[in-house]
Amino acid sequence: MSDDAAADAEADAADADTGDPEVPADPQHEAEIPEDHPRYQSLLTRHRIEHGVDLGITSKQGLIAEGRGEAFDYLLGEETLPSADAAARAAAAHLLLADHPVVSVNGNVAALVPGEVVDLAAATGADIEVNLFNRTDERMQAIADHLREHGADDVKGLTADGRIPGLSHERAKVDADGIGDADVVVVPLEDGDRAEALGAMGKTEIVIDLNPMSRSAQVAAVPIVDNIIRAVPNVTRHAEELADATEEELREIVDSFDREAALEEAERAIRNGDLD
Repeated sequence: MSDDAAADAEADAADADTGDPEVPADPQHEAEIPEDHPRYQSLLTRHRIEHGVDLGITSKQGLIAEGRGEAFDYLLGEETLPSADAAARAAAAHLLLADHPVVSVNGNVAALVPGEVVDLAAATGADIEVNLFNRTDERMQAIADHLREHGADDVKGLTADGRIPGLSHERAKVDADGIGDADVVVVPLEDGDRAEALGAMGKTEIVIDLNPMSRSAQVAAVPIVDNIIRAVPNVTRHAEELADATEEELREIVDSFDREAALEEAERAIRNGDLD
């Protein structure tokens, strides 16, 4: 047996020892994953991202990105830190104060939290726009259809009649009346140079990223260092709680949020296992 084959065999044996249930191949069978399983969220995200590839909405590169994120989440104890919860509350306040908020959706986001994105948009009055690094007409349409199947009335991104200055790739394309006109943009699982370019346009960026040291998190006005499966519903919950807040109250939440402290707490938790 080759070294690689031996390593694969050891990995398979290790997986078998975990007692993880088999992940179902269809979202309708997600109930087969027991919610009291200690790896429930991890199993759920693996399942959804794999199904996203099967549907043609998630690229194969997205599988690698999800695996990298899961490693950071494991180091965070697979829980929402107090600083991440504060960031989610600040994000909700920003969205409620915005003149034109937009939630940007890529393939991984569409696979992992399609219904949750629709709920967030409804709670904050935000538009939903699809934006892809590996953009094809087929994937754009598939993601838009997938979001509509989960309750979205209108999905932007297919017109692509605007561009983000400073980017030469397909991901520079945006809808002029969507991200192009937005003042606050939620950009989950975003690549760093696009995040920087959006910031250069004067937009307030809310980034969801499990790596506090990523460029995306570092340039965001509100970096939410948390798993997107927890973060998006958490922002929605805060938005619903703040629905009747005054403008003054919302601005106080925005102004009191300390982005540097939030990033430092997340990095400390990852490096030192400090989850208190």
